[in-house]
Amino acid sequence: MNQTLRIVVVAPDLDVTDPDDAHALAQAERSRSLRIGLLENGYNLIAVLPADAFLEQRLTQLQPDLVIVDAESEARDALEHVVLATRDARRPIVMFTNDSDTSHVKDAVAAGVSAYIVAGLAPERIRPILDVAMARFQHEQALRLELAATRSELDELSAELKDRKLIDRAKGLLMQRQGLSEQAAYQKLRKAAMDKGLKLAEVAQRMLDVAELLT
Repeated sequence: MNQTLRIVVVAPDLDVTDPDDAHALAQAERSRSLRIGLLENGYNLIAVLPADAFLEQRLTQLQPDLVIVDAESEARDALEHVVLATRDARRPIVMFTNDSDTSHVKDAVAAGVSAYIVAGLAPERIRPILDVAMARFQHEQALRLELAATRSELDELSAELKDRKLIDRAKGLLMQRQGLSEQAAYQKLRKAAMDKGLKLAEVAQRMLDVAELLT
């Protein structure tokens, strides 16, 4: 994997105003360790952003290759901001946390998180974690593209089948009312389509609509 990935870390501010707040100090230290670990592993840390309403706009401007969410007690809220910010431009998301409550891991993965790591900030673990997250994201993107292509093909087949049914119904109407053969009825539809600059199915639909009004 390319170690020059452009990475954005979404994390709370490292500034701790209360020196007696042990929890905040510990969280700031682990967040600082993560950033140092990224730099030591040769990654391009382009920004550290708060999880707020402006996150989507900032990510659009920065265009990172990967987003790391560094959070603890507010992990769910931070993750929701990141998922919303990347819904229109999907990117691999890695979640680092020391929060022992993993009840929302399943929801996080379903929402698009490529890796959810609890207590995984050892510098030697960062690179393999990000490599796996990138590989998983790329695999999932390939599956999404394949699924989209399959759906497009099915939609096209469905549209073709619908058009054929319309044309067959219009041919049957001409055969019944004008005593034409199937080939002659088709040729008449085809000529009408060419004369009017329309698709064959469009002419067939118009003919059926008129016939329905006159019955």
